[in-house]
Amino acid sequence: MPGMVLFGRRWAIASDDLVFPGFLELFLRVLWWIGILTLYVMYRGKLDCPGGALLSSYLTVLLVLLAVIICTVLAIVCVSMRGTICNPGPRKSMAKLLYIRLALFLPEMVWASLGASWIAHSVHCDKAVVNGIIATVIVRTQTWCPVTLRQASPFSISSRTVSGITRSLRSGSAILQGPPSCRSRTADYDLVGGDQLNCHFGSILQTTGLQYGDFVHISFHDKVYELPFLVALDHRKESVVVAVRGTMSLQDILTDLSAESETLDLECEVQDCSAHKGISQAARYVYRRLINDGILSQAFSLAPEYRLVIVGHSLGAGAAALLSIMLRKSHPHVRCYAYSPPRGLLSKSLYEYSKNFTVSLVLGKDVIPRLSVTTLEDLKKRILRVIAHCNKPKYKILLYGCWYELFGGDPDNFPTELDGGDQRDLTQPLLGEQSLLTHGSPAYSFSSDSPLESPSKYPPLYPPGRIIHLEEEGTSGRFSCYTAQYTAKWSHESEFNKILIGPKMLTDHMPDILMRALDSVVADRPACVSCQAHGGAHVDMV
Repeated sequence: MPGMVLFGRRWAIASDDLVFPGFLELFLRVLWWIGILTLYVMYRGKLDCPGGALLSSYLTVLLVLLAVIICTVLAIVCVSMRGTICNPGPRKSMAKLLYIRLALFLPEMVWASLGASWIAHSVHCDKAVVNGIIATVIVRTQTWCPVTLRQASPFSISSRTVSGITRSLRSGSAILQGPPSCRSRTADYDLVGGDQLNCHFGSILQTTGLQYGDFVHISFHDKVYELPFLVALDHRKESVVVAVRGTMSLQDILTDLSAESETLDLECEVQDCSAHKGISQAARYVYRRLINDGILSQAFSLAPEYRLVIVGHSLGAGAAALLSIMLRKSHPHVRCYAYSPPRGLLSKSLYEYSKNFTVSLVLGKDVIPRLSVTTLEDLKKRILRVIAHCNKPKYKILLYGCWYELFGGDPDNFPTELDGGDQRDLTQPLLGEQSLLTHGSPAYSFSSDSPLESPSKYPPLYPPGRIIHLEEEGTSGRFSCYTAQYTAKWSHESEFNKILIGPKMLTDHMPDILMRALDSVVADRPACVSCQAHGGAHVDMV
């Protein structure tokens, strides 16, 4: 795991990272050596031409030089396969082997240049022989070293952002995206933001199956702490539906990253009214628009007997949950359906309060309903602990992970061995986190500069409402013939207090995949969750 030190510098590549690049170079070099040997054996009797002796000497030295390089690369691969991630001791000879390999580039390039010169000016042999030699020279000049050394910087940061997808509503109970259907006509609804060609609205129409007149207000306005949302009438369910969009823009990502906790001024009998700062500000923006601009009053003037339903996905789910808490006093029968909401959202008391009117839906190992400052800190510690205990080489772990990703299977078939001889079955193919929770590592001490050292700024936060968990039966890989089947069950928030590492931890968050899983559960009635919640209370669902 530690970066190698070469030429007095530490590089951003470890000594156990050279297995796969080394195998690739070894494969190409062996093919090249066999090709040259075949050429030499086949045309050895036709080298009695002007310059033939020179050509024969060239091929002989080339074969010897390639054999030395092959042996060196083979030694690099074998040494790189030794030890474990945190035990580079068996690989201490790697630096010397790399120096030898780099030194061999000089005679290789010199011999290639001499070969090109001799072929061009001094050799007049059989054309097939000359063409073969030219091919070997070209291949050599194009040979590349598959190992790229990059100097490590203590300030280098690799960040990946995953943007959400705009999803609209299907009858107030699902969010997904349909193909765009741009239409040019005068709008019968309030429109705010940039949808001059009605493309976004055309997608909403096609997805939800609603009519133009069913929409009261649509806002595509998008800034930090200000989310797009829509208000529509669902006549089939007799509901006024407020749908809040999830993460899709850079502004939304900045809202997500405002993860400090702030106290809310709510008109409810809850002691600790704290929540995620960015999401609470976004919910407050939608609340002001709905109340101060009269949007909600306009909707209920059209359908006064309807009930209020608030929905959202991801960031929008968190905002929807907080918005329903804000509107609870004026609309006591409000219902909120939060699809894949973030975990780090509500204080413990607000979480308990929201159970009366909020239902969250989580698919599989979706990372977002498990994501908070607390769980991220826990993940960091668990990863370091697993690395410290793992006694399998890195290349084996990568091979196991690729097999699991492509073909699925039972994670218990790919256990990560632990120091101390504990070989109990593990729950994850790469990390084996459950077994490591009971093991301490004296080799690692964790830094105290943790966000958890500021409990007032980053207190434990919880997901909203009661939680329905769609669990996959069995496992499926990318190229397996297995079709995922799901069952639904009521779950406690404690089941989502740790981030699970798996190939579907990101894809399970996508709204279209969530919708397909939900449709399959609804179609399979025996697998569908009953409406009996914890404690015997009946869930009032729209």
